[in-house]
Amino acid sequence: AALLLARAGLRPVVLERGGDVDERTEAVRAFWERGTLDPECNVQFGAGGAGTFSDGKLVTRINDKKVSYVLESFVRYGAPGTVLTEARPHIGTDRLLTVVSRIDARIRECGGEILYGTRLTGIRINGGKAVAAETSAGDIDCGLVILAIGNSARDTYEYLLENGFTVRPKPFSVGVRIEHLQSELDSAVFGSQAGNPLLGHAEYAMSYRSGGNCVYTFCMCPGGEVIASASEEGGVVTNGMSRFARDGKNANSALVVNVSPEDPVEYQRSIERSAFVLGGGGYAAPFQTVGDFMSDRTGSQPSRVLPTYRGGNVKSASLSSLFDRRVSGMLKTGIRYFDGKIKGFAAPYALLTAPETRTSAPFRIERGPELTASGTENIYPAGEGAGYAGGITSAAVDGINTAIKIMEKYSSD
Repeated sequence: AALLLARAGLRPVVLERGGDVDERTEAVRAFWERGTLDPECNVQFGAGGAGTFSDGKLVTRINDKKVSYVLESFVRYGAPGTVLTEARPHIGTDRLLTVVSRIDARIRECGGEILYGTRLTGIRINGGKAVAAETSAGDIDCGLVILAIGNSARDTYEYLLENGFTVRPKPFSVGVRIEHLQSELDSAVFGSQAGNPLLGHAEYAMSYRSGGNCVYTFCMCPGGEVIASASEEGGVVTNGMSRFARDGKNANSALVVNVSPEDPVEYQRSIERSAFVLGGGGYAAPFQTVGDFMSDRTGSQPSRVLPTYRGGNVKSASLSSLFDRRVSGMLKTGIRYFDGKIKGFAAPYALLTAPETRTSAPFRIERGPELTASGTENIYPAGEGAGYAGGITSAAVDGINTAIKIMEKYSSD
């Protein structure tokens, strides 16, 4: 959205609570290596949002011509050209850092501003119109506000709920990260052709539904690693990441179950804080082998599959204690069912690391046909964190649609 508005000469000001690419890279390294968490600059907050530290998957289910524009834009700013031709395109964290930095530079070249280390604390509204953004660095007069807040801006959700915005809980999912040896996964999927460079590494996306319950894999990272993704002190959060080459020894994926709690944020926090305790503190993550999880026992240590989370900073625990019986039961059902699809998915030495809690936005900020928040004239909820997208590409398209609405409105005015 900011890039399109800047190129149109509308000089957007981007408020980013985290740091730029260099500052953010250093903050994330300090967290992963030493357990020093900066709640304002981390895997969730900073240049490029949560997508910057990911596999950079660009696969999407939406059918919109703007998808081609998004892919071409990523290539223009440093993504590999293969994203234009592959069926399941990805950029990789190592390339994403460059892409985000170049988009940052282009916005500035076009007259826009990006204020890093600047957190939105409120919106001053007069007669249904935003007139100023209240920030940690002072108030900024504005003609409109785009709320592209990401799915982890819990304090922003709380502000909106307390100040009359229509913000509704929406279903999301929780679970674990499962790790297998990539070589064994390749053999299970490709058979004798495993290792063929034309095939690359095996990927999967599987789901199983029973009544209103669903267990599925999500954000599968071939040759990747499980990463520490907390944004609040005293909580453990996991996610997946891989580099463009996807040359790591392990494959990992989220294995998650749908939930619809009345208080989504408190539900997420309770799991994350319990995981922090189970891990023994210091942001070590609780883990369990698949064999132990399926047999309701603990104590087995990693053997064939070694944990990638923070260099193996994990602690054996009963992961069932993190979730209610329904979620734990569906995770077990999914492991058994998916083993029928991919032999070895339920290998007893495969690893589960917990918890995965930030799969999608837990809320939707209601908006009308003009894409403005209900009851306002110039506040535009947009992207994944507002509840209108489900990945990098669909969030980008929603940002473009928002920018187009704004340009249409101001050109007519």
